[in-house]
Order: sequence, then C-alpha cells, then structure tokens
Amino acid sequence: MRIIGGDWRSRVLRFPDEGGVRPTPARTRETLFNWLQFHLPGSRCLDLFSGSGILGLEALSRGADRVTFVDHTPALARTLRDNLRLLKTDRGEVVCEDVAAFLQRPANTPADILFMDAPFRQGWLESLLPLIADNGWVTTGSRIYLEYESDRPAPAVPGNWHLHRNKSAGQVTYALYQVLAAGRSE
Repeated sequence: MRIIGGDWRSRVLRFPDEGGVRPTPARTRETLFNWLQFHLPGSRCLDLFSGSGILGLEALSRGADRVTFVDHTPALARTLRDNLRLLKTDRGEVVCEDVAAFLQRPANTPADILFMDAPFRQGWLESLLPLIADNGWVTTGSRIYLEYESDRPAPAVPGNWHLHRNKSAGQVTYALYQVLAAGRSE
C-alpha cells in the first residue's frame, strides 16, 4: 500500500491480509483528499474500521494534527502501530476495539474529519451513524466520509448532515458529508 500525497508521499507500507480488508484505492483517495485539502491541516481525525489505516495515514501525511484509528483486529492494530513507528510519528493513536463499543461512549473531543469505510452488507452504517451524531463524535463543521455499496441506496444520515460531494467507482460509492449544525440524529 502506497501513500499518495503529503510528507510521506510514495512511502510503501505493508499490512497483513486479515479480515477481508479492502484498502481504499489510490484514485478514490486522491479524489477524497482533494475534497478535504483545505480542512486537513491541524485537524483531528477518526478512522473507524481502519483496517490498513490508509485513510488516516494519508490524513497525517497531509497535515492532520491527530488521528485515532479504531479496528477490532489485533494483527491490524499491531501493524498500524508498527507503521506509525516506522513513519516516526506520535500523532496517531491505535485503539483495538469493536467500533460499535467504541462509539457507545460519549466523545471527549469531536472529530473534525471522520472516515468510515465499514465492511459491506452488514448494516454498520445504519446502526452506527446515529451513535456518531448522538454521542458527540462530530459537531458543526465536521466532515464525514462514508463508503458504501453502489447497488444500495445511500444510507440515512442525521438531518443536520449535508451531502457535500459523492462519486461512484465500480461497486463502491463514496460520499463526503458536512455537519451543518450540532444536534441529535433525527
């Protein structure tokens, strides 16, 4: 897996073939980070279902201040920690925990940017998006990136989330939302 932009551009990192991880392709990442380019510097990011961690690592490479990576697979969490050490950064925190359990708690600090590339066809978006809104994981101005199956309708998002951009590539649709006003899900 190659980081495509920022301070670590062209760095190649490895991760184990665990749990059906499908890293976000380079072309999709390029589009996403073009959308986010003015919001990344100094941002606090949350990478849920982080898997390889490529979204959070791209964010760090491009100026994010902090990224919290959350994945339940111990081998992936270990590899993420190793990759952060290899990159000589202390701006990433790896949490090896079930994402649903993690989101059940109220957030200490909301994320400026939240990445969520959940496993497909398991209903994660429908069950977790209300927790993200209700437990303060995002706030006014936060950006939320979601990936979901192109052959399914867009997930129902809280009423104060505005679709900023979306695009499809093959079997995947990816979308960037912005929280317009703090509030609870509807």
